[in-house]
Amino acid sequence: MKSSSFLKIVLLFISILLFSCASRKKVVYMQDIDSHSSNENVNYEPKLQNDDLLSIIVSAEQPELTIPFNMPQIQGNYQVNENQDGIKTYLIDSYGNIQFPIIGKIKLAGLTRAEAVKSIETSVKEYITNPIINIRILNFKISVLGEVTKPGNYKIASERITLLEALSQAGDLTIYGMRNNILIIREIDGKKTYNRVDITNADFIDSPYYYLSQNDLIVVQPNKTKVNSSVVGPNVVVTLSALSLITTIFLIIRTF
Repeated sequence: MKSSSFLKIVLLFISILLFSCASRKKVVYMQDIDSHSSNENVNYEPKLQNDDLLSIIVSAEQPELTIPFNMPQIQGNYQVNENQDGIKTYLIDSYGNIQFPIIGKIKLAGLTRAEAVKSIETSVKEYITNPIINIRILNFKISVLGEVTKPGNYKIASERITLLEALSQAGDLTIYGMRNNILIIREIDGKKTYNRVDITNADFIDSPYYYLSQNDLIVVQPNKTKVNSSVVGPNVVVTLSALSLITTIFLIIRTF
């Protein structure tokens, strides 16, 4: 009788360990990072897109020559000094162009920032010797939805952010988030693409989706536990599991 009861207790604790512990393969990020070796030297720079809002400032040794290119938002309020607040912004239109002072239409969509700087610089050189062009994307943002702590839109000041950094800003994945099936919706050349990323595998570091592009949408899928619990609610599932455990312990104690 005692050996039978002891065996039941052992089986009980084994069951608790098996069913209460989540699988490491489903939870831990970049599990094979120690054995991962990357041969790529990634120098990521986002490409400009339609609807990007740009700040473009032209500088030169003779500041007065840059005034026609650095138009203010409101005419008459511009002063030539180191403070260039209020400089006109440029929205890339649906055709990928902006209207730049003096020069006129310039196509920038599809170019990296370095390529866009070169393009504008070439045009401005016709009027200014050795111009310096500074371009910033003012509305660079990403969106994170699904099984994260703080879903929402996030404005990125640096124009460079990794997928892991974006998930960190969103408070990381909840325990119900699928780490091996994260959806990234990205627009490339006017077409939306749908891409799956597994952040439990270190190989994703070398993928095109390690660094995010402006307006990327990250969707964290719910795992099977969350989907199943949605029928009755996660709290009910936890309560039923606790009651089942208590009942099992009670029945074992009664056998002594």
